Amino acid sequence: MSLAEALITTDLRGALPLVARGKVRDLYEVDDKTLLIVATDRISAFDVVMENGVPGKGVYLTQCTTKWFEIIQKAIPQLRTHFLTLNLPPQIPEYLRPVLQNRSMQVRKFKVFPIEAIVRGYLTGSAWKEYQQHGTVHGIKLPPGLKESQAIPTGPIYTPSTKAEAGEHDQNIHPDEGMYYLGSSKIIGEPYAATIASLSLQIYKAAHAYAYERGLIIADTKFEFGLDTEGYHIVLVDEILTPDSSRFWPKDSYEVGRSQESFDKQFLRDWLTEHGLKGKEGVLMSDEVVKKTSAKYKEAWEIIAGRE
Repeated sequence: MSLAEALITTDLRGALPLVARGKVRDLYEVDDKTLLIVATDRISAFDVVMENGVPGKGVYLTQCTTKWFEIIQKAIPQLRTHFLTLNLPPQIPEYLRPVLQNRSMQVRKFKVFPIEAIVRGYLTGSAWKEYQQHGTVHGIKLPPGLKESQAIPTGPIYTPSTKAEAGEHDQNIHPDEGMYYLGSSKIIGEPYAATIASLSLQIYKAAHAYAYERGLIIADTKFEFGLDTEGYHIVLVDEILTPDSSRFWPKDSYEVGRSQESFDKQFLRDWLTEHGLKGKEGVLMSDEVVKKTSAKYKEAWEIIAGRE
């Protein structure tokens, strides 16, 4: 398959059992300790998956994630991740390999904490809206008089949310709530909540410094973590620091006091809003939207990797 074609779904013809299909990724079981994550070219906005895909998106996401694993582990040697290899498992038939290669990674299987570990370095999106109304972000009090897109003067903040079930929406929570009970369900509990908060901030700061040197601002991002029950270690899992999970801004056009151009799905979100399609099912993106969105993902990858 060339990057001119979009891979909407995968069918391994029984080579590996399907565990789940997410909005973007298809998850297969390699063995009792290993999973195969395949990033398709599906794209979602406002919690709805579009009918058509963005060619090459899954390749850019996978390559971007593995590059970041390499960068972050150099900066934080003690950090553990679930990543094993980009090589496909031997069970995959030869005729399927060209389709799956470069968009798939084998990872270790861990129990994933039901929380989105979000780090915000700048006032934008829902954080800016909350700040305008209450002077807070996720209940955290910030200094008065800040402007849209301004770097948070006290430094990046950890602002987690719950991970909602399919069809539900994530719920923003104060960092302290991750350590206690929400309703009748304990989210994480100590000491894991404090470790996740600390690691999230360390990863964000290392990634922000790397990207900033290359002309890219990471305004905010989200991580997921799992638990290695054999050693009870916290492990970074899922994708990281891609245009799907992060807000990337070009440094050369950054200006405080307004919204920013971005390397993520904002172009798609704006198009959906303008055409009255926000949150609607069965939407077919126009060719222009597909091309411009693909170009943004490709440009972000080239900046991060330093090569085409």
